[in-house]
Amino acid sequence: MASDAVEIEAGGRTVRVSSPERVIYEATDFSAEVTKLMVAQYYVAVEDGLMRALRNRPVALERWPKGVREGMVMSTRADSHGDAFYQKRMMRGAPDYVESTRILFPSGRPADEICMTEIAVAAWAAHMGAITFHPWPTRRDDNDRPDELRIDLDPFGSAGFADAIRIADVARSLFEELGIRAFAKTSGKRGIHVYARLEPRWTFTDVRHGAIAFARELERRTEGVTTAWWKEERGNNVFIDFNQNCRDRTIASAYSLRPAQGATVSTPISWDELPDLDGPRAFTLHTVPERLAAGGDPWAEIDDVAHSLQPLLDLWDADPIEMPYPPEYPKMPGEPKRVQPSKAKKD
Repeated sequence: MASDAVEIEAGGRTVRVSSPERVIYEATDFSAEVTKLMVAQYYVAVEDGLMRALRNRPVALERWPKGVREGMVMSTRADSHGDAFYQKRMMRGAPDYVESTRILFPSGRPADEICMTEIAVAAWAAHMGAITFHPWPTRRDDNDRPDELRIDLDPFGSAGFADAIRIADVARSLFEELGIRAFAKTSGKRGIHVYARLEPRWTFTDVRHGAIAFARELERRTEGVTTAWWKEERGNNVFIDFNQNCRDRTIASAYSLRPAQGATVSTPISWDELPDLDGPRAFTLHTVPERLAAGGDPWAEIDDVAHSLQPLLDLWDADPIEMPYPPEYPKMPGEPKRVQPSKAKKD
C-alpha cells in the first residue's frame, strides 16, 4: 500500500521505498536486524565508494525480495523456483532516471541492462529488493572492451579466509613485479578479490587469458593455490576463478551487501590492513558507512592509472594452454573437452 511507503533523498532525487520495515536480514549475535529501508539508506551512505565501483557500468541485480533467510536459495536455469534471482534485463516501469546500456550475452543475443549512472538508481534497486550489485568490467561507451582485471581468490575445501589473505599478498607482489597497481577487497564471504584497472583495448578473451596466466604464475610461486576448473580436482586450496573475467560473468561490487548472515559487505581494504583481517564479519551494513566516512575509500585512487594487459599476455604466450569455459558458453576455440575428469575416465 502507498501509505506503507517512505521517501528518501538520494543524490538530489526523491526515491520511494515500499514496505520499509520488511526485515531483510535477521539479527545475529554480531549484527543487528536490517530492514529494507536500511538497505536503501546504506547505499546512499556509501555513495562515494559504490559509484566509483559502478558508475556507467552495466549492472545485474541480485534480488532477494523475501529477505535473506537460512535455507533460501537462488533460482537457477535448471530450477526457477528459488527465493532470489538475478535481474539481467532492464525492468519495465523503472523511473525515467534509470538508464540502460546494450550488452551481448555469450550466445550473441543482445539485451538492455541497467546502467548505474547515479546513486538514486541504487536506492531504487534496493526498493525493488536488490541487495547486491554485479557490474560488468566495462563502461557503457564500449561493453566489449573490459577496463578491469578481476582476480577472485575463492577458498575451497578446508581452505579458509586466512589462506585467501596469504595468497592475496603474493598476488600483490606479482602485480608489482608486472608494473601493475592492484587493489583488494573482501568478498563479503570467505574470499578476497584483487582488481586492477586496464586500458580498454583488449577483448574479454584477452583479459581471461591474462587472468589464467596470472593464476598459473601464482600456482607456481606458492602452495595452496589451484587453477583446476573442476571441483573434484581443487583439493583444500584457494581456487583462482579465472572465468570471472568472461563476458557476462560478474563479481559482487565493492560496497555491495552479500546474502550472508549479518549483512556483510564486500569491502575495499588497504594492503596494510590485509594481514590483520580475521574474517568478513567486521564489515557489515552497520559498520561500513562510518568506516568510509572516517577513513575514506581505500580504492580512491583506483581510477588514477589504467594499465596495459601486455605483461599478462606475455605470460599467457609462454604457456597458452586453454581452459574450460563456463557451462552456459558455446564451445570456444581451443577449449578442451567440457567434462569433469572422473566422468571422462569412466566413459
